[in-house]
Amino acid sequence: MEIEPRLNILILIGLTILLGTAGSRLFKKFKTPQVIAFIIIGFFLGDSVLGIINKQILSSFSFFNIFVLGITGFLIGGELKKEIFQKYGKQFINILLSEGLLAFVLVTLFVVLIGNLFFDNTNFVWALGLLLGSIAAATAPAATTDVLWEYKTRGPLTTTILGIVGLDDGLGLILFAIASSISLAITGTNAIAIPKIFLHILYEIGESIGIGILGGLFLSLTVRKIRDKYGIITFSLGIIVFILGLSKLTECDILLSAMIAGVFITNYIPRKSKEVFEMTNELMPTLYILFFTFFGAQLNLKNLTLPTILIAAVYLIGRTVGKGLGANIGARISKAPKTVIKYLPWCLFSQAGVAIGLSILATQRFPGEIGNSIVIIITTTTFVVQIIGPLAMRIAITGAGEAGLNITEEDIIRESKAKDIMDTTVPLIYENMSLTEILKIFSETDNLYYPVVDKSKKLLGVITVDHIKNSLMTSGLDSFILAYDLMEPVIAKTSSDLPMTEVQEILSRHNLEYLPVVSAKDEVLGFLERRQISRKISTKLIELQKQAESLG
Repeated sequence: MEIEPRLNILILIGLTILLGTAGSRLFKKFKTPQVIAFIIIGFFLGDSVLGIINKQILSSFSFFNIFVLGITGFLIGGELKKEIFQKYGKQFINILLSEGLLAFVLVTLFVVLIGNLFFDNTNFVWALGLLLGSIAAATAPAATTDVLWEYKTRGPLTTTILGIVGLDDGLGLILFAIASSISLAITGTNAIAIPKIFLHILYEIGESIGIGILGGLFLSLTVRKIRDKYGIITFSLGIIVFILGLSKLTECDILLSAMIAGVFITNYIPRKSKEVFEMTNELMPTLYILFFTFFGAQLNLKNLTLPTILIAAVYLIGRTVGKGLGANIGARISKAPKTVIKYLPWCLFSQAGVAIGLSILATQRFPGEIGNSIVIIITTTTFVVQIIGPLAMRIAITGAGEAGLNITEEDIIRESKAKDIMDTTVPLIYENMSLTEILKIFSETDNLYYPVVDKSKKLLGVITVDHIKNSLMTSGLDSFILAYDLMEPVIAKTSSDLPMTEVQEILSRHNLEYLPVVSAKDEVLGFLERRQISRKISTKLIELQKQAESLG
């Protein structure tokens, strides 16, 4: 009896990963963020349609959601270097307060206005409005960062987004704590003194920061001495999970603790931390498939009523207008770059883990109609904004010109073909050329390898500078030695459309420093040399870095 459920869960995980991967590839063809595919697949697997992923399964995976949110927070922290705070700190605070507080105010007022049409209890309506308003301040870090990393963005807009979604969590917690206390007071449940609220908030935030710093310090001291990548990723994950567990035990903010740990390590050991974040980031694609698929399965359309739908609608309107207008005002006040002013309002739609977590907390503090209404409204609206948000994000980062600027050497190789890297100007040496003519070509160019061809430019062999140095350089024989006599046989060659990943594999397999690029008729189209490949990739990376810096 115990084996079957476990087997079903394993099948479910495998099915989710396979469907998510296939869905993301399909959506990619339509230039749609992959996170939308995951959510839609989850919706169809959930209780609203097929019922494969039910409440019991979702409940058993609650620890997994905490893990993914924690890793996301840690990676966001890794982007927040001290140079970023020095340059954008004031901008972050202005935007954070503007968009968070305006969303809080508008959602609260809109919900109260609509709620009074359906409910006679004014105190109930105000409590509902205040709680939903406070939750509206939160922005989803997982969905937001997934789109940024999928499109490999870099620039002032990306930096601002990461800073805001990281800090939004803290603001949301503060507003929720205040709204909860006021709501408890006006509903007569349990009044708590305002000073006590703020002391509790300060304690919770301080505790999160303390746990994050201690975890980050221990991780920094540990990975400093580790050389192999498997040891680094093992210790990193172990310490991150420990931070999350300790935060859960002490009931402080998980995301904030993890983010502080990331901020600490990226500033304390900047060089070594790159390895930690790079390897941790490699885990995210699979984790995000499961996270967002399970999220999509949470929506249950059977719970929706007319009042709930209307309140959910005004919640969406108030939150969207508040965050968009607030972000624009905050960016203008802080004199942010034009791209941030123009496009940031499109990047703050998403909400997920933090908002749902606060809604669940609301059910614990307000059991009954208030708590149940909040969970249904937040789950429904979160599903909607998680579909709209990534699309708006893609439009914004593309419009800002930041997509594709945060790529690595491996990314360039993975996305390039031989024709993108090859040297098309390499001099051709014909088979009947004399040694004197060949040496003249050598003196006029800096290549180390030259293709030897016949009259129709068909590849016959390769001449290398080192080979000529070590042979047949005897005085008086120049006019008698031809290219045909000096050339070496072609060990390997490639087509112009072969991916660079396969080109590198061929070079490594045959231990070559060069590779001729030929047509279907064996005509020489170009030439690849290891040193030129490295030079072109390095040049491309420098160009992208300068382009990203110019946007600021």
